[in-house]
Amino acid sequence: MKVNKLILLLLPALFLALFAQGSPLVSNTRKAGSYSLTVKVNKLRNSKGIVQFSLYNKDGTIPDEKFKNYYKQLIGKISNGTSTVIFTHIPAGRYAVNILHDENRNGKIDKGFILPIEGVGLTNYQSIGLTNRPKFSTASFELKTNTSKAIKVIYF
Repeated sequence: MKVNKLILLLLPALFLALFAQGSPLVSNTRKAGSYSLTVKVNKLRNSKGIVQFSLYNKDGTIPDEKFKNYYKQLIGKISNGTSTVIFTHIPAGRYAVNILHDENRNGKIDKGFILPIEGVGLTNYQSIGLTNRPKFSTASFELKTNTSKAIKVIYF
């Protein structure tokens, strides 16, 4: 009986010693956090189709007209000229977002002679043109906390 009481008294101390911070049995290294990125686009010209939100995390991946270089992609429904998505579990780093108002839901940028006939947009861009071509270095931003971004949709 004395042995059982002694074990019961020592058990909590043993547990604390083994699993307390700083114990060689417990790693002190912490995994880098993951964050959420909320992306919203307003002033869509109509509610046809969907909005395709493509997230990029590497230099040289933008422009990406055929949407083959993205890190993650989400599809947003349109309501009252607005669409919003939330990318979750994103590690800290540099990112850029490209949007397409895909009115006919075919997953690609439809063009007239040269210019898109559907709305497009990128983070940090208010306009796109010959002298303001899309590139990752301009469109990218640092993600190190939960973040919200609004993207201007551009129609030509």
